[in-house]
This record gives sequence, structure tokens and C-alpha cells, in this order.
Amino acid sequence: MDKKQNLSDYNPAAIPFVSGKKIAVITAEWNFDITDSMQRACVETLTQHGVEISDIIHTYVAGSFELPFAAKNSILTQQVDAVICIGCIIQGETRHFDFIAQATANGIMQVSLECQKPVIFGVLTTNTMEQAIERSGGKHGNKGIEAAVTCLKLLAL
Repeated sequence: MDKKQNLSDYNPAAIPFVSGKKIAVITAEWNFDITDSMQRACVETLTQHGVEISDIIHTYVAGSFELPFAAKNSILTQQVDAVICIGCIIQGETRHFDFIAQATANGIMQVSLECQKPVIFGVLTTNTMEQAIERSGGKHGNKGIEAAVTCLKLLAL
């Protein structure tokens, strides 16, 4: 992969226009400068492809570890068609990163399978803050865009 590649480039014409669907966007507040940028890009992409802003439900949780619980709660109580989980986990000096990243990924997948709804893993797992910046609106794109595109494609299945 070219180190300057924008991983969020996509062909807008290839993305389905989705309307009448209710989507929860759940954002972790930990590393908020990163997750806020991802959330804004996600919502912008959803609305560009037909989702009404009034059909997007915003929820905030403390960190990425809490995303699976909030996702399941949104599905069960808000009757959403899909959930996009946005978070950022940055490697530290201990194994805490490994436990949180694995639990978050497994939890999000488990909720999706149990509830039979798309639950999108829009969580960055990076080694450094610089990498997180590059993937949340920097030279490598914005993971929020990728999460929205994934959601739209799954809703169109």
C-alpha cells in the first residue's frame, strides 16, 4: 500500500441511495478530537446518500469498550435499522490496548449477529496519535466515511 493512499476514496455512484432508514451513530468520547472528526464525516456521508438527518440518532459513550452495550441498547430501544460505532483506541505502554481492542471488536460483532442488524466497526486501533490523526481526516482518509459507506452497503442488501 502506498503510504500516501487515501483509504476513504470511493466511487459515490457505486453507493446505494438509502432513505427511510433509522441509523444510530454511537461515538466514544475518549480521544474525542479523533472520534468527533470521524463522526462528522460519517454523518456527512450518510446524508449525501439519502439518509435524513432526522433519522440519525446520536449517542455518546465514555470509551470504545462501551460501544457494544450502547449498540445493543439502541437496537432494542430505538428500533434502528443499523448502528455505526465510532471509537479510537491508541496503543499505550501496557497490554490494556489489546484487551480493549479485542473486547470492542468481538462485542460489536456479537451484537450484530445476535440482533441481525448491521453494527459497523468504525473504530481506529492505532499505534500512535499521529496514525489516528492520519485516519480521521488526514492523508489516509477518514474512517468515519468508510463506516458510513459500509453501513449503506449493508442496508441495501
